[in-house]
Amino acid sequence: MYREALMTTTAELFGFESTLDVSVLADGEHAGHVPELDEAYRFDPAVTSAILAGFAHDRRVLVQGAHGTGKSTHLEQVAARLNWPMVRVNLDGHITRMDLVGRDAVVVREGMQVTEFQQGVLPWAIQRGVALVFDELDAGRPDVLFVIQRILEREGRFTLLDQNTVLTPHPNFRIFATANTVGLGDLTGLYHGTNVLNQAQVDRWNIVTKLDYLSADAEAEIVLARVPEADRGLVDQMIAVAAMTRAGFAAGDVSTVMSPRTVIGWADNAEIFGDVEQAFALSFLNKTDDAERPIFAEYWQRAFGTELSAADDRES
Repeated sequence: MYREALMTTTAELFGFESTLDVSVLADGEHAGHVPELDEAYRFDPAVTSAILAGFAHDRRVLVQGAHGTGKSTHLEQVAARLNWPMVRVNLDGHITRMDLVGRDAVVVREGMQVTEFQQGVLPWAIQRGVALVFDELDAGRPDVLFVIQRILEREGRFTLLDQNTVLTPHPNFRIFATANTVGLGDLTGLYHGTNVLNQAQVDRWNIVTKLDYLSADAEAEIVLARVPEADRGLVDQMIAVAAMTRAGFAAGDVSTVMSPRTVIGWADNAEIFGDVEQAFALSFLNKTDDAERPIFAEYWQRAFGTELSAADDRES
């Protein structure tokens, strides 16, 4: 069971003042689903306030933003500080209605094979005090999204037709989603596989917030917190390269973008191998399209003032 364990402030947990009261929840049965705490994480106040409103007031919150901005991580780190269990479901093309709702399965009971209904993740989560996150909502199949649509309403009761059962959500059940678009489709061609969402569903998301990339200084603080032995000047140059990949991705010049996680990996590998160029190839360049490598070499030259000698080195 859940119980209110502590009243605290957003300043103590997230680094900014807010009028929202934050209840830190102590979890018993599902403690294993609470995301791992990242002490170095830096929060966007506007996005964090929107997410906190979802937790505190049972609002349906959709977090929209470009690839690599850390939408899912932002949700996880808010949940981690609230000690709130969270389960993520990636709505790729292979997730079906049965995955969400459940299906009949053959099981062995008392030495005999019998058919019984196995609940999917949706009825499982509804009956428990967990936050359910639908990643890549705009990539979900229409039949799957219609299953989700019913629980987005205020009371969100869910009918299991196979069991002739109506499920009432647990008081601490919450729903969030992430998406690259806001349901209007992708006119830029940057996010292949995204769909136009049913506007009846979009209307059911009570709060829609947008997450952008961190400022250079905030990103540098995160990298240095993770890799404290790294040189600040070098980290600033790394972040400059990352910023150019993001601008290039938005403009359609490149198809691969550096996330803050990639920059951290680059800084870490630079310490391991003692070579920032080799670390760049191992952390990022080897993941990119060969045809785009001259563009990344140009980004390198603009940030570091040197030619990228490692541009043609791929580690197997």
